[in-house]
Amino acid sequence: MMGWVGTVALSLALVIACYGAVAAAIGARRRSRMLIESARTSGYSLFALVGVATAAMLSAIVNNDFSIAYVAENSSRSTPFFFKVLSLWAADEGSLLLWNLVLAGFIAAFSYRFRNRWPQIFPWALAVMFATAVFYLVLVVWAAPPFKPMASVPIDGRGPLPLLQNHPLMAAHPPTLYLGFIGLTVPFAFAIGALITGKLDEDWIRLSRRWTLGSWIFLTAGLLLGGLWSYGVLGWGGYWAWDPVENVALLPWLTATAFLHSVMAQERRGMLKVWNLSLIVITFALATFATFLTRGSILASVHAFAQSLVGPLYLGFLVVILLTGFGLIAVRGRVLRSEARYETPLSRESAFLGNNLVLAVIAFTVLLGTIYPLLVEAVSGERVSVGGPYFDRTTVPAMLLLLFLVGIGPMLAWRASSAAVLLRRLKGPSAVGAVTAVALAAIGMTSVAALLAFALAAFAVTATSQEIRRGARAYRDAFGGSLVTALPRAACRNPRLYGGLIAHLGLIISAVAITASSSFQRQGEFTLDRGETARAAGYEFTYDGIREIQQPHRRVVIADLALVDGDRRAMVMVPSINYYPGATDGIGTPSIRLGGPTNMFTDVYASIRWIGGAGDRVTFHIYVNPGMLWLWIGGAVLLAGGALAAWPTRVARLRAQPVAQPAGPAGVEPAG
Repeated sequence: MMGWVGTVALSLALVIACYGAVAAAIGARRRSRMLIESARTSGYSLFALVGVATAAMLSAIVNNDFSIAYVAENSSRSTPFFFKVLSLWAADEGSLLLWNLVLAGFIAAFSYRFRNRWPQIFPWALAVMFATAVFYLVLVVWAAPPFKPMASVPIDGRGPLPLLQNHPLMAAHPPTLYLGFIGLTVPFAFAIGALITGKLDEDWIRLSRRWTLGSWIFLTAGLLLGGLWSYGVLGWGGYWAWDPVENVALLPWLTATAFLHSVMAQERRGMLKVWNLSLIVITFALATFATFLTRGSILASVHAFAQSLVGPLYLGFLVVILLTGFGLIAVRGRVLRSEARYETPLSRESAFLGNNLVLAVIAFTVLLGTIYPLLVEAVSGERVSVGGPYFDRTTVPAMLLLLFLVGIGPMLAWRASSAAVLLRRLKGPSAVGAVTAVALAAIGMTSVAALLAFALAAFAVTATSQEIRRGARAYRDAFGGSLVTALPRAACRNPRLYGGLIAHLGLIISAVAITASSSFQRQGEFTLDRGETARAAGYEFTYDGIREIQQPHRRVVIADLALVDGDRRAMVMVPSINYYPGATDGIGTPSIRLGGPTNMFTDVYASIRWIGGAGDRVTFHIYVNPGMLWLWIGGAVLLAGGALAAWPTRVARLRAQPVAQPAGPAGVEPAG
């Protein structure tokens, strides 16, 4: 029954999406208010229908309806309810269904946002969003149907992948990334609408800015949760392995970050118009490319590509995005000329351009390292890999330059900065950076990259803090009060500026944590009999024995490992291995203790490598990771800065209120 309901709902949703795309486009062409309004309200119907299909799938999963192949392959009777829900995105068909739900939600939110007044580019942007929905609905209706029936209904299902039910973070990591990826459809649609209508001033940027910021926040949160999941689940002592799946999630974040910076140059001085349009097309294309690689059987093997329709359809859609976006940019080239020129390198727009170029270089090198093995396999059939050393060598210099630009950018004025004023502002940050470098060299730090990273981070955090304090002082002088009270008031008055500065602080903190954890990690491995003690990575450990816990969906084998500090046992670590029905190997779960006995900013991390006999002998791997807490703190500060930057000011809220205006042609109201 649920299979029939879901299939019918998705089929009707496809019809609605096709109608919405055609009605919006024809309505925009003919300036028909009736057609545009009909297309707009059909966004609600689309969301409702995809919601019904998703609810049908969840009902089938929860109620163990193994007549549906997806349920039989990705759930089981013994799977706990929480992980049953997570199995909705356990495989391609379910994750594409969730993707459609999120996209339909964005279309409904977009339609609701512009319910009272339509900007001139709204109908075309709506048509683009509906056209995108058509593509993804074609995938779930035709290429990868989630409600495909089983030829022979089994008594029980296979259950979700062990990694999916090994940690609750999988409830947040994939959906958060989806919100980020899919949210980029809105600024892309605005950009295409602006190109079609020729309305290429700053309106499309102003209209899409908070949508872009929201997507960037979700992408940032998704990447952060992914790193936390990798660190807390996989047991290898790290949080980022330059895996292709990680890389393709990072790519649109890099280009979206570049876009959010460079649009300010267009808003302020009418510059970088072609660059901004190109960036948003590339960002949306990279988000599509990410799902193309992960959902098109490409990462498993290029030879599996032709065995599924999903991959070829994704490739075709990606080509359409690039040809449409860059084709329209080429057509509108004459009206996209900059209204101003760079007058001096000592200007904020030059810093934005430099920031963009650095982020573009990082994105290109990561993209090249990700697709190179796939290209080699496609051409020669050989399997090659590109590992961490390549990415470290190519991205570390660019990241060091980025830290410098993060520090100096806010100190530069628009158009041209006074060299004398700039030098005066640079004195404090430069002195702090130099003292940091000298002090670290004096205590024996030999890594040039780490020394430069810490020195530039000290420079950047001092410069950023100085700019925050300078703005608060100006507000205090103008309106009275103290610096303590002036800072939040200034931030509320100009959240975009202060949100950006706080996000910069988060990035700097994260860069320090990444440098510390990657440069100064210590590790060791030892095998102990019950009751034995060993020393590794500067700590002593005693193995106290093993115990088992039987849970409904798995068997958990736990090793008790005492972390010894001198003559006392400071804490007990409990690394484990989880054994799932139907899986040949166990899934290890590390035990992480914040700081060990002495330093709260250093993690002691233990994982099991091997268990002998009845648990009398166990091999452990120990990692000591300095600065890890700062990585999560930096990520939280980065998110807080993004949220503040997206916060509407009082002026923006007033501007967003419906205002009665004379109707344009055929009743389409002009944008305010």
